[in-house]
Amino acid sequence: MRVNVIAIGKIKEKYLVDAIAEYTKRMSRYADFKVVELPDAPQGKSPEEQKHIESEELLSKAKGFIIALDFRGRELSSEEFANLINTKCTEGINEFSFLIGGSHGHTDELRSKADMVLSFGKMTFPHQLFRVLVCEQIYRAYSIIAGTPYHK
Repeated sequence: MRVNVIAIGKIKEKYLVDAIAEYTKRMSRYADFKVVELPDAPQGKSPEEQKHIESEELLSKAKGFIIALDFRGRELSSEEFANLINTKCTEGINEFSFLIGGSHGHTDELRSKADMVLSFGKMTFPHQLFRVLVCEQIYRAYSIIAGTPYHK
C-alpha cells in the first residue's frame, strides 16, 4: 500500500515539518507514506497560468486513486473517509495520491481527472497547516480501519 500527499510549495516552519514527520512515522506501520513537495509556479505569470502550471505538475506526479483536495468537493466524516479508503483497498486499489494545490487552487481539468474531489470544509486554511491536517486525517483513517484506539 502506498499513500502520497503531493503538494505545491515547501514548508519552512520547523514545527510543521516535525508534525508531518511524526505522521509519516506513524503511517509507516500501515503504508509506504510520503509527502512530495513541488515548486510553486514561476512568479510573473497570471494567477490562471500559475494554477495551470501547478495543476499539470500535480497530475504528472499522481498515481493510483487520485483525490483532489478542494473546497468544492464532497465532505466526509473521519469514519466515512476511513470507509472510503477501506472500500477502495478491497476493490484492489493499492495506491492513493492526495493533491494539494497552490494558493490559486486546482484547475477544472485537474478536478475532472481526479477520481474524487474531497473537501475539508468551506473554511480557508493556510497551505502549510493544511498539509498537516491531511496527514493527520489519513493516519486517523488507517487507525480506524485497523481498530486502534487513536480515534475516539
